[in-house]
Amino acid sequence: MNEPLPTAKRQARVTASYDRMARFYDLYDKPMDLLGVRTRRRRLLARAQGNTLEVGVGTGRNLSFYPQDITLTGIDLSPGMLGIATAAAKRDRPDTTLEIGDIHHLRFDDNTFDTVTATCVFCSVADPIAGLAELRRVVRPNGQILLLEHVRPRTRILGWLFDQLTPLTRRLLGPDINRRTEQNLTVAGLTIDEVRRWSIWREIVATPLPSDAPAHV
Repeated sequence: MNEPLPTAKRQARVTASYDRMARFYDLYDKPMDLLGVRTRRRRLLARAQGNTLEVGVGTGRNLSFYPQDITLTGIDLSPGMLGIATAAAKRDRPDTTLEIGDIHHLRFDDNTFDTVTATCVFCSVADPIAGLAELRRVVRPNGQILLLEHVRPRTRILGWLFDQLTPLTRRLLGPDINRRTEQNLTVAGLTIDEVRRWSIWREIVATPLPSDAPAHV
């Protein structure tokens, strides 16, 4: 049996996949937007407040969905995706700060942001619980985490099918399609305050547990 790759190597492989497809990513993802994901992104991100961090900003498709009165920083680990996001920011939101950043090791101090967001990101994070714990660290105690994610189906047959397909999707495109994001949030020390479920999609509003409550990572 092959030993699992260390987190950094696994993430590097995923990042390389996104670098290769950066120029075509918006076209690749267009069918999902037409099936309602764009509407979900717009609805969720309209709730951002104050000093906001978007992790996995990708090609910058979300930038125009944020309220105009927030301060926005976006990070991504893929230089190819971030280059396209930079062009999008010049067009849609010139005041955005964009930079390379790894969700496993965010450079920001504790309790920096009022809102942290991610859309369709945690399928591609090598260690999703560690990444969620970092979001918990950098969001303020009274802040919010807004997530839009696809997750492993609840039904036994579809769940089994997604488990079988995940090694293929990971190898070809980067993401795991069988993540249990709701459970991962709890393990990482976050409370789910609201969740809107539709098929495999989850719109989640989460808040950090008190700082003296340990994250089980």
